Amino acid sequence: MNTFPGRLEALAEAHPEAPALREKDRGLWVETSWAGYRDRVARAAWALWQWGLRPGGHACILSDNRPEWLITDLAIQACGGRSVGIYQTNPADEVVWLLEHCGAGILFAEDQEQVDKVVEHDGDLPGLQTVVAIDPRGTRHYSDPRLVSWQDFLGEAPPRGWWEERLAALDPDEPAMVVYTSGTTGTPKGALLSARNALAGAEGMVPLLGLTRDDQVLSYLPLCHVAEKIFSLYLPLQVGCVVHFGESIDTVRTDLREVQPTVFLGVPRIWEKLHATVQLKMKDASWLKRVLFRWAEASTGGWRAWLGDLLVFRPLRQRLGLLRCRLPVSGAAPIAPELLAWFTGAGVPILEGYGQTECAGVSHVNPPSDIRLGTVGTAIPCTPCRIAEDGEVLLAGPTLFKGYLHDTEATARAIVDGWLYTGDLGSLDGDGFLSITGRKKEILITAGGKNLSP
Repeated sequence: MNTFPGRLEALAEAHPEAPALREKDRGLWVETSWAGYRDRVARAAWALWQWGLRPGGHACILSDNRPEWLITDLAIQACGGRSVGIYQTNPADEVVWLLEHCGAGILFAEDQEQVDKVVEHDGDLPGLQTVVAIDPRGTRHYSDPRLVSWQDFLGEAPPRGWWEERLAALDPDEPAMVVYTSGTTGTPKGALLSARNALAGAEGMVPLLGLTRDDQVLSYLPLCHVAEKIFSLYLPLQVGCVVHFGESIDTVRTDLREVQPTVFLGVPRIWEKLHATVQLKMKDASWLKRVLFRWAEASTGGWRAWLGDLLVFRPLRQRLGLLRCRLPVSGAAPIAPELLAWFTGAGVPILEGYGQTECAGVSHVNPPSDIRLGTVGTAIPCTPCRIAEDGEVLLAGPTLFKGYLHDTEATARAIVDGWLYTGDLGSLDGDGFLSITGRKKEILITAGGKNLSP
């Protein structure tokens, strides 16, 4: 099965009762099995089909992380459509621009706050036919005819055989997702990713990281970003591990302690916050705890390091929610080497990785058995990498995207002769470990003609 709905079906058949999703609701973790996950996706897909979504069509998701995000994403793909994630922090005018650009006919909005972003722009979105409120509280009195609640949208289960027919009709090489770039260097561009692009990256990561069905993941970073999609959608559907959803972004630290995930993705800012929290707590600790902590930090090996870990760092990892974490990962931006060194000393050896939306989110990662600080690791097996004469990092392979939505010129600039021109500058050592040194657009040229990265 080379599509994500197909992978879901395979897991539901192989492990129907095994847990797939866990969601915290009113203080309790509620579990959904793989069979239940598949059934919810099939029902949502049939509803989308009834509401007019067809192959090549677009449907948007504007929500925090929750099971309905993944269910809707997979249901859109099952119809042959393209799922489009929108940051829940985007203001109304940016939401409207994205809806207009992709031409979405259906929007899934989490709650009243997100619904308001499109209801107030009624005349600006003639193509938007349906707005589904996942949590309809506060919208009952709205008169907008496009608005429907999640429960009313779902309707009945699909007729016998329809789900199987849809899976058989899916083409893994057709775009299944549109992931918009950040737009920090201009107007956001919608990268078209196929199931084959994303699954190729997942297949390359699984043996490198040693992922299994026993792994646990906490989903909290925005799912419209390709990095979180890798860990909440691509990898779980590749190996069958469990994805957890907390109550909100504000409860991440509590959720971490309760879940104790074995796999944890943190952008550099998250790791910085965790480190800062530890340092602030130690300032308020007793003198004895402060002395013991500094002693453990200074222990570099032998019995002192073992004792420091037993007395200080193991309880600290428990407190942070990282006691069971065997695959702590950092990506999406550069992270300070001294921060990596500190976490390594604390028993959390972070694997720094690298990738771009245009290569399905990942091309390099440090193998757990050979972490080299200051590098982003080696290329995953299916992604050739080379350095151009001017130092630009070039990538190739089956993970390369299908192009930018409505922008053939930008697509032609990004991929030349089968190579993705990343815009990043880097170097490869003798063992193939990649170091990123800067962005090509940010290079400064001195009066003496020397190129420098800020």
